[in-house]
Amino acid sequence: MAIGKYSRVDNRRSSYCSTVTIVVFVALCLVGLWMMMTSSVVPVQNVDVPQEENNEVKEQITKKIKKEGNDELSNDKAMYSKDNGQFDDNPGDLPEDVTKGESSDSGSQNEEKQDENSKFQTQLKESLEEEIKPEDVENKNGVEESNSESETKNEGGDGDTTSQDESGEGSEEKKGDSDDNEKPNSEESEKNVEENESKIEEKVDPNDSNETSSDLDEKDQTMPKDQNQTEVFPSGAQSELLKETTTQNGAFSTQAAESKNEKASQQSTQVNWKLCNVTAGPDYIPCLDNMQAIKSLTSTKHYEHRERHCPEKPPTCLVSLPEGYKRSVEWPNSREKIWYYNVPHTKLAQVKGHQNWVKLTGEYLTFPGGGTQFKHGALHYIDFIQESVPDIAWGKQTRVILDVGCGVASFGGFLFDRGVLAMSLAPKDEHEAQVQFALERGIPAISAVMGTTRLPFPGQVFDAVHCARCRVPWHIEGGKLLLELNRVLRPGGLFVWSATPVYQKLDEDVQIWNEMSKLTKAMCWELISINKDTLNGVGVATYRKPTTNKCYKKRGTPEPPLCANSDDPNAAWYIPLRVCMHKVPTESEVRGSQWPEQWPERLEKTPYWLLSTQTGVYGKPAPEDFAADYKHWKRVVSKSYLTGIGIDWKTVRNVMDMRSVYGGFAAALKDLSIWVMNVVSVDAPDTLPIIYERGLFGIYHDWCESFSTYPRTYDLLHADHLFSKVKTKCKLEAVVAEVDRILRPEGKLIVRDDVETISQLERMLRSMQWEVRLTYSKDNEGLLCIQKSMWRPAESETLTYAIA
Repeated sequence: MAIGKYSRVDNRRSSYCSTVTIVVFVALCLVGLWMMMTSSVVPVQNVDVPQEENNEVKEQITKKIKKEGNDELSNDKAMYSKDNGQFDDNPGDLPEDVTKGESSDSGSQNEEKQDENSKFQTQLKESLEEEIKPEDVENKNGVEESNSESETKNEGGDGDTTSQDESGEGSEEKKGDSDDNEKPNSEESEKNVEENESKIEEKVDPNDSNETSSDLDEKDQTMPKDQNQTEVFPSGAQSELLKETTTQNGAFSTQAAESKNEKASQQSTQVNWKLCNVTAGPDYIPCLDNMQAIKSLTSTKHYEHRERHCPEKPPTCLVSLPEGYKRSVEWPNSREKIWYYNVPHTKLAQVKGHQNWVKLTGEYLTFPGGGTQFKHGALHYIDFIQESVPDIAWGKQTRVILDVGCGVASFGGFLFDRGVLAMSLAPKDEHEAQVQFALERGIPAISAVMGTTRLPFPGQVFDAVHCARCRVPWHIEGGKLLLELNRVLRPGGLFVWSATPVYQKLDEDVQIWNEMSKLTKAMCWELISINKDTLNGVGVATYRKPTTNKCYKKRGTPEPPLCANSDDPNAAWYIPLRVCMHKVPTESEVRGSQWPEQWPERLEKTPYWLLSTQTGVYGKPAPEDFAADYKHWKRVVSKSYLTGIGIDWKTVRNVMDMRSVYGGFAAALKDLSIWVMNVVSVDAPDTLPIIYERGLFGIYHDWCESFSTYPRTYDLLHADHLFSKVKTKCKLEAVVAEVDRILRPEGKLIVRDDVETISQLERMLRSMQWEVRLTYSKDNEGLLCIQKSMWRPAESETLTYAIA
């Protein structure tokens, strides 16, 4: 019995072990099958599963993914944490309710938002795929800036990558399609790459927009539920590695080449940032605060000390913040008030307070809208000019003006209400911080002076020039300064002069008026109006520049003389002033012979003087080039910038396009309450006249020098393939320091460039504690959106040439 009993037990144990073995075997098979099927798919995290188990699963998946290679990573659209180099589902700094997962309460909400999120994600996907490189305006023949440089070519594979980092440390997820869809998508992508190489118009892979419901559920967990579309970042479904080394001499590079290039790149971007120790402190402008150069000047009677004197070696230190600095007041409230601690200067309020320039009111500096010539408000003064000279037609006939000696630029600030852009300029510290006040208020302005060199603008571009008691001695030295205005004023354009010689009878005023009358007559300017504003008690004289050369020929005495035919009126960068006048263009196909279309039609219309026989910047006939550029930027702005890169455009007012070509980026933003400073590099094709013809404005500049503006004056900087070109001519570290100087804390920088340059910039900017909001790459072209922080280094560097 005992033996039989124990035999039964043994049999039962044997049967039990067999069952366990089978169960374990089947389980292992299922696990293996599951792992194979999920090699390119990571399921949405189940909130019921402990985090520790999730981490174990993710580690297993990560190991497998790392073996697949770059092509599979491209199809999988993997996200990664740039700082720790590992795959992670860490949601970063997203709101708490986003990271909790789906609950019984949130499930229904996700279903309701399903359609909305699907539409947005599809739109974002298409925009990033389509807009990453302007192929519709790319020069296939190699025509580039100065006709000597070529656009960046695709050296890498044909995968596309994005990553999103909201906390500065990374917030990424791994996603992908199923094995069933992997091969068709790969074949479709290869087909599209071939089509992109043969066609100018950009195409989007239609399979990229096909997203499963599980993908959308996962996106719901990564998107803040209370954010509007301008603040939602691309989710993991469009995210992947950015910093892949490009291929060299074949499909794949060697590890040795990759490591060597990366080490060299890291060494070149490892910067020990320091704080600039300078006399100007938080208001430091390198090219205007070069005390060593200013002290060596032999004369200052022509305001040479207010002109640009750039140091031989551009500074690489960072400018300090004013104590108590806070985020700027948003437009339009900023037109009336700004934070005192952002521009802590009260001298102007003390000197000009009775003229309603600026007043100190608690924590704010307030601007009642007045000025020396319009104490009772700029709008009344603007309307008075319109009544006196109906032909000025603010916002239609007259769109772009130059305001000389602008003060705090209230005139330009209120012209926005009339559809007019005013380029305001005044010398630095002539009246304490006047240009800085203007920029903090959200009004266009630069620090410049009518001195010994030409203004950094082309000839014949401003519709009108305004001077309200600007204290410029127009009449002296043969009218040299007034002749500079004649150079930049469009034929038929107006000079509006509001100053004491117009309406006062003091001996000095009468003498100046008589001299100005002689000079303007000799210049063939017609005095079309002289009226007195009884409310403000000032007079305004308005002159018109001639549209033909008949008057010049009839002058008995050729003074001022006409400029030689070899004198280019568009040459402006460090060109000395001359006492001469340029002839008025008369040929019908020459710029300046006709007035542009009225605003806003002139924005989109191809300038009449762009001819099909001319080759545009991107290699096509000039009119086609112009139209393609505008089409491209409208698509980029509408499909990507306005909704897809996490920018709240309500907080953006002052914008700079650091490498503008035809002004397409600025034109695409015309419906927003912003203004764009279009910068055309001095070594790039001279397209700035086209920008003015469109009713926009801009300036010439060399980015190996500092810009003539105060620190912290722009909310957003846009750089399209600028840094890759600049770094071949000057130190990238200095250019990055200049970007940091002119961008406001919490301001955004958008960079479109080759992947190598994007990677360099990202490392540099991260070292300044900037927050990466979005990175994306495709075909060796990259997009970076990054936000400046309040961080300042503890260590300082003394710039001896900037010490008084």
